[in-house]
Amino acid sequence: MTTQSPILLFDGVCNFCDASINFVIERDPEGKFKYASLQSKVGEAFLKEFGMDTKNYDSFVLVDGETYYTKSTAALRVLKGLGGAWKLLYGFIIIPKPIRDAVYGLIAKNRYKWFGKKDACMLPDPEVQTRFLG
Repeated sequence: MTTQSPILLFDGVCNFCDASINFVIERDPEGKFKYASLQSKVGEAFLKEFGMDTKNYDSFVLVDGETYYTKSTAALRVLKGLGGAWKLLYGFIIIPKPIRDAVYGLIAKNRYKWFGKKDACMLPDPEVQTRFLG
């Protein structure tokens, strides 16, 4: 699937992931990014297309056109896309991916224990609801 806007796929029941998406929404007033939970039909379709596990939601995914990015690379590319001072954090891309992803993996593995979990995906505010897919 080719996308017009970059799409962020996230774990919809993870409090940390929810806070991360809210962080992006607050810094993206033009609505550059679109969003879908990994548990949604849209999220599942992308995971299947990319050959990723449809039951394991331990990676944040950025879909940009026909390309997708996961884990630390996805997070850094999103920060770059926010512009302003946030794009400076993209400089961390020079750290080797295995090291970046090891740190990402530690957070992902413990995110429910450290930040909690919801019973259901978040319901976006009406003014940003149009940015959410499926």
